[in-house]
Amino acid sequence: MIETLVALSIFSISILGILVTLSQSVADTSYAQKKVVAAYLAQEGIEYVRNLRDTYMIYNTNNPKTGWSDFTSRLLTDGCDIGCYFDPAELVFTDETQPMLDLGIYPCDAEICPNYLVYNQTTGEYGYSALGENTGLRRTIRAEQVNANEEKITSIVSWEQGSGSYSVELSDNLFNWIE
Repeated sequence: MIETLVALSIFSISILGILVTLSQSVADTSYAQKKVVAAYLAQEGIEYVRNLRDTYMIYNTNNPKTGWSDFTSRLLTDGCDIGCYFDPAELVFTDETQPMLDLGIYPCDAEICPNYLVYNQTTGEYGYSALGENTGLRRTIRAEQVNANEEKITSIVSWEQGSGSYSVELSDNLFNWIE
């Protein structure tokens, strides 16, 4: 009888060890998935700002040399020096030559934007519309003027998972390339 109890306890402990390992593997997989998606969304944030800069620089009808100052003043006006966000779904393409000017940029109330990105499975896009699944990811864009001809754009995607807070932060410097 004692041998049976010892055997059962050893078997129970070994099964418990396997279950702990499996649960940790599932948590690690979930973290890796969130981190990959966050990295892509952070890069997408920088690419949208880069495209906005290029639109101002290329399609400024008044004077191509004022495109840079128009771009930097928009970032400042829209609150990107503290933190801002945008919804790609707002691109309505009313003007085919300058679609990026339709992009609404909104200031964050704090250092981290409060809105969660939503994933729409039908379109495969991330945004802020009510259609889709809440991802638990937040994207914040920040702009910092390095000098008169250079802006540092930082895109931060953050999320809560388990008992921790995580984030992916990417940055790129954009330049005034029209002389």
